[in-house]
Amino acid sequence: MALNGGLRSVSKILNSSSQSLLHKSANRGFRSTGVKRMGGGHGHDEPYYLHAKHMYNLDRMKHQQLKMSLGVLTAFSIGVFVPVYAVIFQQKKTASG
Repeated sequence: MALNGGLRSVSKILNSSSQSLLHKSANRGFRSTGVKRMGGGHGHDEPYYLHAKHMYNLDRMKHQQLKMSLGVLTAFSIGVFVPVYAVIFQQKKTASG
């Protein structure tokens, strides 16, 4: 009981002294700079942001068959090998521990 009371009194002393130090050194005001806007009211400015008309036309892509095949193969490989590796890793971890 005495130890508990002593700890409480020490924490009160430390708390009050730290608050007085913080009160003297801390600046509690909010300061911020204005938000920089890139252009008019449309959210973009033409010299800095150009959106091509045909940006997402996949039929005009060069080497479309190769790129799409590689993309699908990569996504499929990640979708298969990550769970398989996770199961193998978990089984090794369980067997060793």
